[in-house]
Amino acid sequence: MATQKKQVPGESSAKDTPLALLRAELARRDLGGFIVPHADEHQNEYLPACAERLAWLTGFTGSAGLALVLDHEAAVFADGRYTLQLAAQTDSSCFALLHLMDDPPPDWLATHIKKGMTVGYDPRLHTPDGLAKFEKACAKAGAKLVACEDNPLDAVWADQPPPPAAPVVPHDLAFAGKSAVEKRHALAADLKKQGVGAAVLTAPDSIAWLLNIRGGDVDHTPLALCFAILHADNQDTGAVDLFLDPAKGDEALDVHLGPDVSRHDPGELGAALDRLAAGGGKILLDPAHSAAWFFDRITAAASGGGNGNTAKGKIERAADPCQLPKACKNDIELEGMRAAHLRDGASLVTFLAWLARTAPQGGLTEMAAAERLESLRAGNDRFMDLSFPTISGSGPNGAIVHYRATPENDRELVPGDIYLLDSGAQYRDGTTDVTRTVFIGGAVDGENGAPTPQQRDHFTRVLQGHMAIATARFPQGTRGGQLDTLARVPLWRAGLDFDHGTGHGVGSYLGVHEGPQRMGKLGGGAVLAAGMVLSNEPGYYKAGAYGIRIENLLAVTPAPKMKSAERAMLAFETLTLAPIDRVLIEPGLLEPQERAWLDAYHVRVREALTPLVDAETAAWLEAATQPI
Repeated sequence: MATQKKQVPGESSAKDTPLALLRAELARRDLGGFIVPHADEHQNEYLPACAERLAWLTGFTGSAGLALVLDHEAAVFADGRYTLQLAAQTDSSCFALLHLMDDPPPDWLATHIKKGMTVGYDPRLHTPDGLAKFEKACAKAGAKLVACEDNPLDAVWADQPPPPAAPVVPHDLAFAGKSAVEKRHALAADLKKQGVGAAVLTAPDSIAWLLNIRGGDVDHTPLALCFAILHADNQDTGAVDLFLDPAKGDEALDVHLGPDVSRHDPGELGAALDRLAAGGGKILLDPAHSAAWFFDRITAAASGGGNGNTAKGKIERAADPCQLPKACKNDIELEGMRAAHLRDGASLVTFLAWLARTAPQGGLTEMAAAERLESLRAGNDRFMDLSFPTISGSGPNGAIVHYRATPENDRELVPGDIYLLDSGAQYRDGTTDVTRTVFIGGAVDGENGAPTPQQRDHFTRVLQGHMAIATARFPQGTRGGQLDTLARVPLWRAGLDFDHGTGHGVGSYLGVHEGPQRMGKLGGGAVLAAGMVLSNEPGYYKAGAYGIRIENLLAVTPAPKMKSAERAMLAFETLTLAPIDRVLIEPGLLEPQERAWLDAYHVRVREALTPLVDAETAAWLEAATQPI
């Protein structure tokens, strides 16, 4: 009896699958492998449809991941937020499903690549920092990593959507708080002090902030996909060359931009970089967030590149100069964030009151609940969009950190469920992101009428971590990574943890995820400074059972002075206004100071939102915010 060959992930025999089509194209180009990141030319987290190459190839739709395709094997990598989602969306007979941290892609490549093999990559989709590890892995295995002039995956993606072309509109000074002229002048002066002649800006959120513009090229994020060169000229005007699809702009946009901003077709970017490099001087590029293509192009032009250029422009590898000032919101932006959270809180509380009445009756699904909340938010003044697809997960679906309800998996909310709702909105004056975890009560015959002791224990430990961050005082110079442990200690005491970060930066009517500030277990993040906005979202996820996350947005503020203080201190102001489900709390675990914070927060929520909601919602809010 013949033995059956064991199938290696990636050895699918189907000839018309995306994986098979890509392999055939790689063979035609004499490539033994190819790297497929979740990335676009701007290194955005959320991508336009035309750049969702990883999803087309593998089915995985998470916001972070990477695939390695070899001629004999293939693997997909995602972080801890997406472990369950990856398993549900990707065929494990075609791809090995691996954890980004436990099985780093360069290490996997080094052990699976064949000697003499050539692995390709698209230089527009990778940063130099990211590529360095793959180059080392290939060298270790005696293989070669090469840049492709065009992306082989695009050549076989027959129905690839066209690039987006949403109109670009001015972002009013009433919301921006500082004019684009003032921003450009300040950054140009800083560049000149550093001896830098120009900065190449590849991040659309940086350009949106710098020029006070907004667009619609990316779902839920008001970005215009474009590039820019900021010049540090002698007059400190901060002249800008903006490379933007002409279809996105009009005369009104030109008037807003002013005479020192010149619009160009994106196809002219390469030649502009060549001229910049040929002119000599320092050219700032961010190696962590700009694609390798920019470094390659400037380096080639500066060295002559075969076109007669002899001047040598030098690349200055440094952080995008817009990122830090963008993160430190001015007073107008902070007031806008507070106002947006007030309106958003009224909508969320109206929803939670409706949920408490409706869910116990049966028939309410995850998608229907999310749609109800969106309709409430859409009625708000200055509402523009959701800030990300709502995560509406009941029971075991809540344990999938970035779960997305679809018609195929839409689950009914039933008594005894723990329901996790992570949602937010884009308003012209601010961006919101809030998570509440609630218990669905109302069971028949007393069953499932209350959370289990274990559920209350887990929820309370997450809440304690949340409060530890909210009440933290820390010296100037502290990085977000130094605070992350505070959110985990209550869970660690019970042998528990969570795999995602504790906090991410949030923009002002920009990205719901914004750098350089963050809080995560790997440390790092920018030094925290007044005006930064971060999320505070510890969690716990019991696979197959439930998920818990409590998220508020915080603004970094100067801490009140103390007589004994020897150093300047910072603290957090909680922006989000929504009650925390008291039914899920185990009061016996709380310290007196934790009870005091929770009660005071609930008083603040009640007093701020009651005037903005209907009588039925106000009555529910009164009960939901009683002392613990």
